Amino acid sequence: MSFWSNQVALVTGGSSGLGYSIAAAFAGAGARVVISARDHERLAAAEASLRAEFGDRVHAITADVTRDDDVDKLVAEAVERFGRLDVLVNNVGRSTRGEVLATSPDALRDMMEINLYTAVRCTRAAMPHLLGNRGHVVNIGSLASKAAARYLGAYPASKFALAAYTQQLRLELEPQGLHVLLVCPGPLARDDAGARYDDATGALPESARRPGGGVKLRGINPNDLARRIVVACQRRKKEIVVPAKARLLFALAQLSPTLGDWLVRKVT
Repeated sequence: MSFWSNQVALVTGGSSGLGYSIAAAFAGAGARVVISARDHERLAAAEASLRAEFGDRVHAITADVTRDDDVDKLVAEAVERFGRLDVLVNNVGRSTRGEVLATSPDALRDMMEINLYTAVRCTRAAMPHLLGNRGHVVNIGSLASKAAARYLGAYPASKFALAAYTQQLRLELEPQGLHVLLVCPGPLARDDAGARYDDATGALPESARRPGGGVKLRGINPNDLARRIVVACQRRKKEIVVPAKARLLFALAQLSPTLGDWLVRKVT
């Protein structure tokens, strides 16, 4: 019997990309998995694909995690389906492009809703079940949770906020048995990586169109990252930063904002 046998993981944004990979990794490790997304058709296709490999240990629930009622129903149905909840993966998120002065309050509010408030909403709904099981909250951040970059619009501010929320969860709830993990990856490898932001970049420099706003890093394999997340939960690690060498930039930026800004310009 594996460590994850009989445990239950709920993954938001689980119909594609990293969320799908995380769901597959937990199911492959022996957990029962609930995936959730807004698009019913894409979610059903993801469920069918996962069930072909893992059987009825995978269940899909259509939900919009920007809505309180949907989140409450999502958690309740997940617990009703499998009898418990041990892992919540707050994977829903969105990146953007734009100059900081062109980023309106409404644009920032929308990005905070997707990248922060969804995690807050889901965490609050799941917490009674997670605390009782010494469970796990996994928040999917970004390298932009640690260091901002040019031409990313409202994205870094929303991911910085998620990192702060994650730390508060650790400080207040770790003594009660909760494990909280912040995942800070660079750009993920994906088929549309070179064209995702063509419509949003306009007159911005060419680098803004590229993954991570032009960060000089190889795309991260989402399946490899997903497996690392499963292991990190088992070991109750606090953070994953990929690539690990980015930690040096973060440390130097804290010691010297001038040096940190120079380094960010250098590597993007």
